[in-house]
Amino acid sequence: MKSIEIISIPVTDQARAKEFYLQLGFGILVEAPFEGDKKWMQMGLPDGGVSITLVTWFDNMPAGCIDGLVIKTDDIAKDAADLTAKGITVGKIDETPWGKFMAVTDPDGNRLSLHE
Repeated sequence: MKSIEIISIPVTDQARAKEFYLQLGFGILVEAPFEGDKKWMQMGLPDGGVSITLVTWFDNMPAGCIDGLVIKTDDIAKDAADLTAKGITVGKIDETPWGKFMAVTDPDGNRLSLHE
């Protein structure tokens, strides 16, 4: 094994989730038909690395079940201001001995944590 490649994010509406993640700073890597009426929606951040896929087909992963996916940032205060200006609600910036953290929740309730 080498690395984690894709993390599945369960959503109810891929189009709505796609718009949220685009505003968050992700770009579309792949958007294509998948198994009949499904769509493969893979997104990534500009610096590459692990990508996400917005899924609707895993019965054991209901929309909103992700909690604590951590996204690295160099300037959490700037990100908080930028996201707020885009209409995205952000949590309070918590300072811990291992860095600053701020929660952001997608439209389905999946909670992401930005970390500086």
